Amino acid sequence: MEEVAIKLGADGIQKKVLSPGKGELPSFPDGTKVIFHYRTSLCDGNVLDDSRMMGGKSKPMELILGKKFKLPVWERVVTTMRAGEVADFTCDIKHTALYPLVSQSLRNISVGKDPLEGQRHCCGIAQVHSHHSLGHADLDHLQANPQPLVFTIELLEVLPSGSFALETWAMTDEEKLQAVPQIHEEGNMLFKKGETAAAAEKYYNAIACLKNLQMKEQPGDLAWIKLDQMITPLLLNYCQCKLMLGQYYEVLDHCSSLLNKYEDNVKAYFKRGKAHAAVWNEAEARADFAKVLALDPSLGPAVAKEIRAMEEKIREKEKEEKGRYKNLFNYSSTSTTATTS
Repeated sequence: MEEVAIKLGADGIQKKVLSPGKGELPSFPDGTKVIFHYRTSLCDGNVLDDSRMMGGKSKPMELILGKKFKLPVWERVVTTMRAGEVADFTCDIKHTALYPLVSQSLRNISVGKDPLEGQRHCCGIAQVHSHHSLGHADLDHLQANPQPLVFTIELLEVLPSGSFALETWAMTDEEKLQAVPQIHEEGNMLFKKGETAAAAEKYYNAIACLKNLQMKEQPGDLAWIKLDQMITPLLLNYCQCKLMLGQYYEVLDHCSSLLNKYEDNVKAYFKRGKAHAAVWNEAEARADFAKVLALDPSLGPAVAKEIRAMEEKIREKEKEEKGRYKNLFNYSSTSTTATTS
């Protein structure tokens, strides 16, 4: 262990063991999956990220060694640990310069967003030296003022290559493209079983695969368009799940984005109409349903059903508001009488 500490120290990494692990030090060939919790802090103790609380949930980090993760120092330090070990690693700036971008991606993932959302189509080093905001004040400050960081790592599990299924983020481009149809079908099966949230996650993963590939193409080129056409049905399925889960504003955003590109997409108009109706945007809902009828008159019964449901909800809301106003008026009258008597 002393030899390990000397090698780390020579590379600008100081290790402090907080709790020793068990057993022998594992071997870590490329393809090994390491699962660990992490906490990232400034040297003054101010915490930036904590995998036990990120996005309001506790989800450990999973890395597959040799996949060129944006923060190579994490691969370096975990390979000095035993399963169950907890240690602090204080790392020089040369190891932490890209952390703001990594953190932005991890924060996006924790709240269900595209991990690359908000990042420009350029290399990480260019982003670090640009004035582009990452959407988080603490990360913007760190990006403008690079400094050493402390990574507190708890190594939970070490899995040898071949003993686990690859996560989509760890796949090659070819593997991602091949995996999408299977992930799509898994989402469909979950949806049929009524497991809506799980189905949405599958659709999201398939979309993320294709978006990642699409970012490497020039917008409007044939390859980009082909990928976009693969994304569209997945995104519509995802929106259907979000409708059922009551996340209407996300449906509005995604369907509007689709319709900006594909003005004749009937399903996008229909789902957006339902989302507008759910958030009391009556005029917008009627406009979308009218567009549905213009594009596909055979959907008349389905549209009529949605409009009836919307009108019934509006009547109920108006009745409720009248009752509330009447009760308020009666209360005010009673209070006035009591004061004057």
